[in-house]
Amino acid sequence: MRVLLVDDDPLVRMGLRTMLGGVPDLEVVGEADDGSAVCDLVTSTRPDVVLMDLKMPGTDGITATTAVRALPDPPVVIVLTTYDADEQVLRALRAGAAGFVLKHTPPADIVEAIRRAAAGEPVLSPTVLAGLIERVTAPEQARDLLDGLTDRERAIAHAVARGLTNPEIAAELYLSLATVKAHLTRLMVKLNVTNRTQVAVLLHEAD
Repeated sequence: MRVLLVDDDPLVRMGLRTMLGGVPDLEVVGEADDGSAVCDLVTSTRPDVVLMDLKMPGTDGITATTAVRALPDPPVVIVLTTYDADEQVLRALRAGAAGFVLKHTPPADIVEAIRRAAAGEPVLSPTVLAGLIERVTAPEQARDLLDGLTDRERAIAHAVARGLTNPEIAAELYLSLATVKAHLTRLMVKLNVTNRTQVAVLLHEAD
């Protein structure tokens, strides 16, 4: 998996590059110290995952995430942050980030987050997600969107919000993996979201 690092702190980038450099199936293909350079780097290096800092002195991570996700065949974006209850994290999730990792997360967990995100799985724990959703103030709109789902789609959406993978959902609901994937694709279109983490955000907004 190809990884692009975006952080204005050179020590953070060096630490991440050193850490990821020792992982056989990961390759750091580029670095940026400002969000303004990210889209060009994504186009030239074609990463699978972007580790994106939120607070940078130039173009911030939210703006850069929005731009990256608008590209054709965009990479997955994982937000790098210092705090797990930062309102900007929720804004980044709304912009299309697949989740976030804290900068002091153990190296093995960061590697696992990259692998999970690249596989289309959520990288945000339900506990932390629930804390972020306390900042949301528009549950009515979320409920309206959920009303458009079938019972099966709603069950799968709730399973996604609990952090289950597609095979786990298939086993729990006695469905084939292909059926789960098909339902998930349709419900994401109906909810106007682009990744599993946004499905989870929407479910928590509606509670």
